[in-house]
Amino acid sequence: MEGLKRILGIVWIALALLTAYFCVFHFGLPKLSTGHQEDLVFGIIILFILTPIISIGLAVFGYFALTGEYDQKKM
Repeated sequence: MEGLKRILGIVWIALALLTAYFCVFHFGLPKLSTGHQEDLVFGIIILFILTPIISIGLAVFGYFALTGEYDQKKM
């Protein structure tokens, strides 16, 4: 089970990178380039608020799973 947790840690880190890519290049930047005010606000919220929260949260969770913080021996 501990090995599975470590493998899933790598999966969470990869998911964090994919989330950052899609949030920036598919949701954030295209909205900034349209020129409409409602698109600018949405693009700014995606780029500067949601992307860091989601990506950093997934990466930290994956890092902790990878280093063994969730192992049963530590509890």
